[in-house]
Amino acid sequence: MIQISETAQTHFRKLIEREDIPGLGVRLSAQNPGTQRADVRLEFAEPSELAGDEWAIDCAGFTLWLDAPSVPFLDGAEIDYEIKATGGQLQIRAPKIKGVVPGESASLVERVRWVIDNDINPQLAMHKGHVTLTEITGEGIVVLNFGGGCHGCSMVDITLKQGVEKTLLEKVPGVTGVRDSTDHATGDAPYMAREA
Repeated sequence: MIQISETAQTHFRKLIEREDIPGLGVRLSAQNPGTQRADVRLEFAEPSELAGDEWAIDCAGFTLWLDAPSVPFLDGAEIDYEIKATGGQLQIRAPKIKGVVPGESASLVERVRWVIDNDINPQLAMHKGHVTLTEITGEGIVVLNFGGGCHGCSMVDITLKQGVEKTLLEKVPGVTGVRDSTDHATGDAPYMAREA
């Protein structure tokens, strides 16, 4: 499941021994898993700080605790500690942390959410905006709610038709159109204000 090199285990063991806290281990978790913002969090943890559902991986002289909800995203992860002339560098590779592209057999909802999280929202984030999926009709119409800088923006119709809809139609078979369900009149901080 997770590979932790001997040099990484030695590095952690030395740090843990220096702390001299009984039962101290290392906890690994995925932050914002399944999204473009996904990252790995590695921290020291005492037994009293554990939730109780962590997976335990016995290492040389300590335990690596794996956050249970993070398990699918950290499967196949590798932790290494590379020793260089200028010092050491910890490296964590987690190839599944941003998720795995849903296959053709996945539901339409799963495939649409993947494209929203991995293609559309990273683009909208440049203008402090985002979309969330409200529903998908039986006819394949994706209904979205715009938020952040897109909520109340005067350019939202162009963003919807030339950006969001075009992307979903190209990348998700079964999508027939996209509709905006947002009440843009209530937007507080639009990227480009609508005229009153």
